[in-house]
Amino acid sequence: MITRRQISLGILATPILVSFSRSVYAEEKVSEELPEELSTSSLIYLTPIKSDGEESTCKGEIWFAFHEKEIYVVTPSEAWRAKAIGKDLTEARIWVGEFGNWRQANEAYRKAPELMATGTIVEDKEVHQEVLKVMGEKYSDGWDTWGPRFKSALEDGSRVMIKYKPKL
Repeated sequence: MITRRQISLGILATPILVSFSRSVYAEEKVSEELPEELSTSSLIYLTPIKSDGEESTCKGEIWFAFHEKEIYVVTPSEAWRAKAIGKDLTEARIWVGEFGNWRQANEAYRKAPELMATGTIVEDKEVHQEVLKVMGEKYSDGWDTWGPRFKSALEDGSRVMIKYKPKL
């Protein structure tokens, strides 16, 4: 026999269960909508979006970490990627693939999987450590050189970490 207490608890738990099932569905949907190449490519091509909605003329190919469904880059503090976010130009277009230097690629990257993202500067030291670990595993061939450089530059402020959250 079901008691009033069990019915009350069931009624109270229903919104939580519905919310949980929606968040699980959302996580699955995010996975399906992100380019598969984020797990395999060693480069992304990136350009900030200007206030008028147009792409910046500044583009670049860059190492990245795909961590917890977000894209992280470590870049010089004075780089246009960092300066754009500092000017509240947080939107960016990202292409995923490997085409070499963007200037010599003859815009081949434009045929690669593409996504829009919102960038923010990451100052959390724990996130820095997590992301640098992911990058170290990904770029193991050059990480003996670049890992310590990225770490010390993040510490002294000459580089920043940017997190790009894909817009879906």
